[in-house]
Amino acid sequence: MASQNVVTITESNFDSEVLHATVPVLVDFWAPWCGPCRMLSPVIDEIADAKVGLAKVAKVNVDEAQALAVRYKINSIPALLFFKNGQPVETLVGAVPKATLTSKLEALL
Repeated sequence: MASQNVVTITESNFDSEVLHATVPVLVDFWAPWCGPCRMLSPVIDEIADAKVGLAKVAKVNVDEAQALAVRYKINSIPALLFFKNGQPVETLVGAVPKATLTSKLEALL
């Protein structure tokens, strides 16, 4: 079951939810047909639950928000972008371990 703490991002709410966020944001670019994306989903949920109030965790379905995928040059998924102060500061591609994601996000706090 998906965490209620993960924000679903669309092309219409991306700027307000990610670029104007007052906390660091981890954005997971994914698709429902992507096996590694589905494997990573519970990890994303756990991080979202653990970082409530400290950071924001969001997901972008690349099939539904193709313009965002193009804007951020997403060529492979899962792609995980870390934003701070409205700017992308790091990108990880693939099914990355939870410890790696957590440490990258904590470094931005």
